[in-house]
Amino acid sequence: MKNSEPKIIEKEKIVAEKLNGRFAMLGFVALVGAYLTTGQIIPGFI
Repeated sequence: MKNSEPKIIEKEKIVAEKLNGRFAMLGFVALVGAYLTTGQIIPGFI
């Protein structure tokens, strides 16, 4: 019952996922940098 054909993933989806991951990593680095410099998780909020 298994399908022997491999799944084909479009190149655009692969590029989108890589870009999304890179932006997520950039956001995390910005979050850590803001925390280290200001001591607040969200600067200006509380």
